Amino acid sequence: MVLATNLGFPRIGLKRELKSALEAYWSGKQTVEQLQQTAKELRARHWRLQKDAGLDHIPSNDFSFYDHVLDTILLTGAVPAAYGKNTDLHTYFSMARGHQTTCCGGHVHAASDKPTDVPALEMTKWFDTNYHYIVPVFDANQSFRLASTKPIDEFLEAKALGITTRPVILGPVSFLSLGKRRDHGSTLELLPQLLPVYTQLLEKLAAAGAEWVQIDEPVLVLDKNLATQEALRQAYLALSRASARPKILLATYFGSLYPNASVAYNLPVDALHIDLVRAPEQLDSALEAISDKSILSLGVIDGRNIWRTDLDKAQKLLQHAISELGPDRVWVGPSCSLLHSPIDLAAETKLDDELKSWLAFATQKLGEIATLTKALRGEKGETEKAIAAARTAQEARRASKRIHNQAIKQRVKSITPDQTERRSTYANRREQQAKRLDLPGLPTTTIGSFPQTPEVRVARAEWRSGKKSTAEYEKFLEDQTKQVIRWQEEIGLDVLVHGEFERNDMVEYFGEQLEGFTFTSNGWVQSYGSRCVKPPVIFGDVARKGPMTVRWSKFAQSLTPQPVKGMLTGPVTILQWSFVRDDQPRSETCRQIALAIRDEVVDLETAGIAAIQIDEPAIREGLPLVEAARPDYLKWAVECFRISAAGVRDETQIHTHMCYSEFNDIITAIAAMDADVISIETARSQMELLDAFVNFKYPNEIGPGVYDIHSPRVPTTEEMKKLIQLAAKLLPVEHIWVNPDCGLKTRAWPETKTALINLVAAAKELRAQYNLSEGKAKLVTAKAA
Repeated sequence: MVLATNLGFPRIGLKRELKSALEAYWSGKQTVEQLQQTAKELRARHWRLQKDAGLDHIPSNDFSFYDHVLDTILLTGAVPAAYGKNTDLHTYFSMARGHQTTCCGGHVHAASDKPTDVPALEMTKWFDTNYHYIVPVFDANQSFRLASTKPIDEFLEAKALGITTRPVILGPVSFLSLGKRRDHGSTLELLPQLLPVYTQLLEKLAAAGAEWVQIDEPVLVLDKNLATQEALRQAYLALSRASARPKILLATYFGSLYPNASVAYNLPVDALHIDLVRAPEQLDSALEAISDKSILSLGVIDGRNIWRTDLDKAQKLLQHAISELGPDRVWVGPSCSLLHSPIDLAAETKLDDELKSWLAFATQKLGEIATLTKALRGEKGETEKAIAAARTAQEARRASKRIHNQAIKQRVKSITPDQTERRSTYANRREQQAKRLDLPGLPTTTIGSFPQTPEVRVARAEWRSGKKSTAEYEKFLEDQTKQVIRWQEEIGLDVLVHGEFERNDMVEYFGEQLEGFTFTSNGWVQSYGSRCVKPPVIFGDVARKGPMTVRWSKFAQSLTPQPVKGMLTGPVTILQWSFVRDDQPRSETCRQIALAIRDEVVDLETAGIAAIQIDEPAIREGLPLVEAARPDYLKWAVECFRISAAGVRDETQIHTHMCYSEFNDIITAIAAMDADVISIETARSQMELLDAFVNFKYPNEIGPGVYDIHSPRVPTTEEMKKLIQLAAKLLPVEHIWVNPDCGLKTRAWPETKTALINLVAAAKELRAQYNLSEGKAKLVTAKAA
């Protein structure tokens, strides 16, 4: 019989209960017992939801307090020595966020018997998603042990509720592949030491009564790598020989198995999951290659987007599989974990009925899985009605006049090559910008946002609800902007920012002022830890309604003779961090966004803004997972950035920002973007991420981050000096900027102020050491076009 399955469910809760509980615990307002109780309630709610939806296989151990890779670090005892020998929550969160016993005026954050001052482990993007994972760090002689019983505990917790689950664990080969070794050796060499831990875990799960276990090996969709393939063979041969073990579902997602199909279909596992949303073309080869006894789990529901599934199309794929394998060897599921989807469309009471009828969130996707499964079992009645309703919604969406705007489409078709080119070379632009900005060596700046305090959030909420008038709200924002401009001047920052107090989110703020976007009230997804984002929905053609940021940038610049950066989110990042329409190529939508941002850039320059930052932290995130697909993506992604930036004069300085990514495989594309200054995240990696720029001999200016803003830990002036000195050994010192890793929106003011004062002090001390100029950082009036 065909079974309905799921690979994972969102952790955060419909009302972001996990976020609230975590932040209360971190601030000392909740006990660990209260935090654990919230987690237990969320797990029970989500298991019951999936059971009630009609799923046959329900995942457990998909819950995490911060990140599932971090969970695996703790599970396998791979905790770096600096964090101590304990595997408790204190150690767990210290690895995620760093730990400092005293900071911000001597406030005590933890008991003195814990590690007193450790930075957070490095964080980077989970494959091509906006989810961030904590990067494991291994020693050459790394030892492993089963240091946690979390997968077993949560299986038993569900069992006590009368729900038999399928525990989910990150596979040993993917776990090692996602990490790094301190000596830069191959992490896969550690596999023989790691496998006994996985074998022991499987045996304990079997003893607890688990019939199935889901082992995720997403590395199987990456390019062919002989060492990885051999590691997979070695790993699953060893696990298949466990004295007692559950049946193994090997889960792959985010792409096709094609690069590694010869290995995947011959591994000794009991079931294999493939992603037919990203790679529907792989079904026929899977049906031909899968072993005679294995089950094929088919991901036909999109786990990463929010559009309603074409159930007729999905049903045809599934019926084809059943005709080849029989109903007992086919499972129906999502393409990947539903972690990347909002929880429940029913909570969206403000969306209009037409748009709402086009969408499906995680809860609705469970319903789609169940509907398809029932249809394949021959159930009719309500099942037929559900499929007919989905068909009607698909047809209505295709026919809707809200989607298409011919004037926007024509503007994209009319883009010419000169619209992607700055007027002069970087060398000439740099000379003109130096005259206009008059900056010192090692110029200091921030990435854009300052802390969004409760006061700021309350004021915005009161304005949106009508409790505060527009005039009152704008007066509040002006006061906040004045304060932050004055404070930046006082501490000696060179290039200022206005603080972005008017913005709720770096993508949603722009989407609200663009045609073709709509917004949810509760469409939250986890980015990392307690950090949640609410991606806009791009349903139609995109164009700017009018100036979006000019009013606040112009106001801030009027307050100071120092340059104030205009702050924009770039077209690729707006695309990547939205739920994007699936009825036209992503490149077409991105070009539409690029033209809208171009218009804003030109208006900022006209308003007297001399430096404009176009953030593109998602450029690397959007890179296809296989090499063959990358050139086309990079071509249009770079083109879109250049369209957005190329409308200004030479003396206007264009910045961009990227974070939490590896840059080696896109460094040529980064150079082709031709930004005058790029700021990047490098603090957690101790400047390791600069290697790509050094080896490439990147010609333009770089701001390597010296302050990890995703941790509450405050770096000292000496720490920042050491990072700048590391950068100066790798790059021409006259090309280096000094800045944090990212925006400061999520930080509190006390730590922010201390850290930025330290940052300015570090830059000033090193200017003297390197005998660099002390510019005035005062604007010189720009020439007319």
